[in-house]
Amino acid sequence: CRLAASDQVDIVHISALLHGEKSLDDYHFLNLPGGFLDGDDLGAAKAGANRILHAKIKGKGEMLYDQFARFIGEGKLILGVCNGFQLLVKLGMLPGFDGDYRNQTVTLTFNDSGRFEDRWVYLTVNRNSPCVFTQNMEGIYLPVRHGEGKFITIDKQIQERLHKGRHVVLQYSHANYKGATMDYPANPNGSVDGIAGICNETGRIFGLMPHPEAYLHYTNHPRWTREKLPEEGMGLAIFKNAIDFIK
Repeated sequence: CRLAASDQVDIVHISALLHGEKSLDDYHFLNLPGGFLDGDDLGAAKAGANRILHAKIKGKGEMLYDQFARFIGEGKLILGVCNGFQLLVKLGMLPGFDGDYRNQTVTLTFNDSGRFEDRWVYLTVNRNSPCVFTQNMEGIYLPVRHGEGKFITIDKQIQERLHKGRHVVLQYSHANYKGATMDYPANPNGSVDGIAGICNETGRIFGLMPHPEAYLHYTNHPRWTREKLPEEGMGLAIFKNAIDFIK
């Protein structure tokens, strides 16, 4: 975010929110990063989602989820990357049909390969999506690093609604960025329709499995010593779009 020209960036632990030392009310952009929250116990991000849904903030009598709901209601930005995306879907905040940010309709589960996938992927961007973070982008090349990245829906109706409502933002593709693919390893996990990232109906909540923060500079690219590349990595554009929107 600092590289994207944000005026102030704070790293806030969830314990600081739970103890009332920090509040989401003081911020405009919440970035939920990758990692292995709670060691992926109960499934990736499930324990973390339960904590946010049911924990009360010390000394305030307010549920932590209420702060999240207020943050969304005020039209602020949320980005969930990898484990952060898993957290958003298990909270029910994505896709957030009809403003319902509590009921889960999609999930991210174990890769079809049965193993942890650490590779770079090509992603086609839905230009018709309202997603704030991907404006003026057509294709993007980013790394994935996950064991539970397969995107699936409760049923076919939810799957169709994601497309009709323009919630699908990113899909795994081949190097030409022409349409989604189910071919492994271009689609590293078997996600339905090659879905790699979705947003809510406002485009202000965005979750994706690939890591934009891992490609901010050309030296992050796996072929940077062999190819002439722009100085800024493709992932930086996602953060720049967010900061531009806030400003």
